[in-house]
Amino acid sequence: MDYLEFYRLKEQPFSIAVDNRFYYNSSQHSEALIRLRYAADTQKGLAVLVGDVGTGKTTLARRLLDELDERYFHAALLVVLHASVTAEWLVRKIAMQLGVEKPADDKTELLSQLCQRLIELHDQKKKAVVLIDEAQMLSNKALMEELRGILNIEVDNQKLLTFVLFGLAELDNCLALDGPLRQRVAIRYELTSFTQATTEDYIRYRLQIAGATRELFNTQAMATVFEYSHGVPRLINTICDNALLEGFLRKKEQLETDLIRDVAFDLKLSQSVGA
Repeated sequence: MDYLEFYRLKEQPFSIAVDNRFYYNSSQHSEALIRLRYAADTQKGLAVLVGDVGTGKTTLARRLLDELDERYFHAALLVVLHASVTAEWLVRKIAMQLGVEKPADDKTELLSQLCQRLIELHDQKKKAVVLIDEAQMLSNKALMEELRGILNIEVDNQKLLTFVLFGLAELDNCLALDGPLRQRVAIRYELTSFTQATTEDYIRYRLQIAGATRELFNTQAMATVFEYSHGVPRLINTICDNALLEGFLRKKEQLETDLIRDVAFDLKLSQSVGA
């Protein structure tokens, strides 16, 4: 027997893997999506979403990608894995994501191919959108200048490509490396941590999706999760997943404050200031 069987759950409710079935549409996530969709719909050119680690940026990137209807958009998601990428690598990846076949080795020719592809999409009445996750990794001036250059591709004063950048707060510093690019940010939104009330609703929501038919965390236990997670969704998931495992090991039908505190201690987490 594992904790799923013990608590009569169909699946793990607090996995940190991105799964749209567990997407929790908080008020700020809903507002962020509305703003970012608006940027894509109206071809604003450049939109930015920033937030601390674990606040749900990648979840929003995947959600936005899913919501951009393929009949009207050619959308792609690019994840930057390290900070040593070059401008040539970035242009090649963008070109490939947008459907450029056999990207040229020569950068000038590659940019010409990209321009032609964007014009093709425009002629097909499709809006090109590239979402870039972990965009704070693009931390040098040459990369920012390259993005600005691509944004200059227009037809009849209409931008042919919209970038939506997702990253940590350092992303603002990256954009500042190129003043003209920074001025082109048409939409900017910042994710913050959940409130206590939202944290409790989030916990209940994910448990419900996983098949829970009763309250597995009492009210004070959820308040304690908030104290140690600081309202950060990723930490909420980690604490709750460990709490369910610990509750199973202790054969606790309902999880209480002391158990949450023990789990937080094992995870080396500290309480919120003033808790």
